[in-house]
Amino acid sequence: MSDAVEIEVDNRVVRVSNPDRVYFPDAGATKLDVVEYYLAVGPGIVNALWERPCMLHRFPKGLAGDKVHQKRLPAGAPDWVETVQLYFPRWGRTADELCVTELGAVIWAVQMSTVEFHPWNSRRGQTEQPDEWRIDLDPGPESSYDSVRKVAHVAHEVLAELGAVGYPKTSGSKGLHVYVRIRPDGDHKVVRRAALAFAREVERRAPDLVTTTWWKKDRDPEHVFVDYNQNARDHTIAAAYSLRGLPDARVSTPIRWDEIDDADPRDFTIHTVPKRFAEIGDLHEDIDDHVFDIAPLLEWADRDDAEGASEPPPVDEDPADAH
Repeated sequence: MSDAVEIEVDNRVVRVSNPDRVYFPDAGATKLDVVEYYLAVGPGIVNALWERPCMLHRFPKGLAGDKVHQKRLPAGAPDWVETVQLYFPRWGRTADELCVTELGAVIWAVQMSTVEFHPWNSRRGQTEQPDEWRIDLDPGPESSYDSVRKVAHVAHEVLAELGAVGYPKTSGSKGLHVYVRIRPDGDHKVVRRAALAFAREVERRAPDLVTTTWWKKDRDPEHVFVDYNQNARDHTIAAAYSLRGLPDARVSTPIRWDEIDDADPRDFTIHTVPKRFAEIGDLHEDIDDHVFDIAPLLEWADRDDAEGASEPPPVDEDPADAH
């Protein structure tokens, strides 16, 4: 077993220790395989993380060991790895989170046993004002992926009517995500309010498939939850092209709208996505060129309020400690 290898990334050299350590036993993927995966999708993962505070999901012993949710940048980072300082009122303290501006920082995070990258929906220049609205289609325990597909089409229909360009991707688990670039005009509460108004419209159009019920115990287990809460402050989901900590080394993968009906999340893995990326590139590459003004959604929210719609409880920050 090799003790370490040196990886050249643009003008950086990253020393990767324990390259032969098995991270995904079922997929037969090692730490070095994880490094090579992220090198293969480099422009895509950097685009997804660019200048966003990023929480790391680390597996120091691979999937067989404990998972560490880490906000604070691991110790020992080279001086070229950039960060952004965030304040967490719940804990009364700050954390310097990874802020990717180059592929070398991604590979260094992998050296520090990172498998999953979970960025904020805002950038370091305006951390309290999101520029990304996230639509999370989360199937209930008795819901099928076919239901997720159907709900995705309804969401696409509503987005088209609004004039918004949505960028879908598999979650890398059981659901689908759709990202929409927005103007960074409002805070997280404003964006969450807009996301709730959108979710309610999708629910109105597909009441037999969709729920926006706040309490998990009260949701129909066969319904898909349109999770507007993912737009709350410090709520993060796996980035486009992020690996997931699942036995088959699945990837949260951008797909085209016309792939929704046939694309199976299980087909997008550490072994298959590099070839797909080499052939079609980053499907989210031009997301910054299609910026949506959420004002119509806030008008829907005002309408819902006037009609007596109940507001869900406020969302606190992620209860995970800022370690």
